[in-house]
Amino acid sequence: MKILVIEDEPGLRDDISAYLNADSNLCESCEDLTTATQKLAIYTYDFVLLDIGLPDGEGFAILDYLRTNNRSEAVLVISARNSLDDKLKGLNIGADDYLTKPFHLAELKARLMAVYRRKSLNTNNRTLVFNEINIDLHSREVIINDEPVILTKKEYDMLLYFLANKNKVIAKTAIAEHLWGDEMDMHDNFDFIYTHIKNLRKKMVDTGCNDYIKSVYGIGYKFTVS
Repeated sequence: MKILVIEDEPGLRDDISAYLNADSNLCESCEDLTTATQKLAIYTYDFVLLDIGLPDGEGFAILDYLRTNNRSEAVLVISARNSLDDKLKGLNIGADDYLTKPFHLAELKARLMAVYRRKSLNTNNRTLVFNEINIDLHSREVIINDEPVILTKKEYDMLLYFLANKNKVIAKTAIAEHLWGDEMDMHDNFDFIYTHIKNLRKKMVDTGCNDYIKSVYGIGYKFTVS
């Protein structure tokens, strides 16, 4: 998952990011409302971990922003406030769960995964099937035409991203932002995206898979299914 951690306590913010990154998630973080809003205006995320007591305002404003802009990010509030009013307010304006500090990181992860499965996958099934492509979402195994395909993490994440956006033209910048986040700023161009897509396409086609990934000149790519 691509996760935005909005937390003003440096130690806790770093601990959360390190813990979740260890599971191959991509965590970005910020310490205030202003920076969080700027990031959300530029990037999309799968999940937002939100402290509501921020130095420059109430974190509830982030929930209002996401709701007003029809965003789909799942949100878990993490707060030292334990009042029923704050919990109800957060849940009523868009939070998916509310976890009171202090907490164990293992519980945070369990809550996060439960919300993500319920909201994003919206199913108890662990398998994603599209034509000849079969993906086990838990083990991250990819089977195409009954043949296992070994993908790197970026290739796997890219395949899921394409499947979630079938028949949509996806700009190179959107792919970079979704899969690399802030790391994309270290690159002078998008040649690294071409390399990953070339490798993913070859591995798929070598199994007899249809060549669904098409280049859209001057823009990006499209996973064409019809």
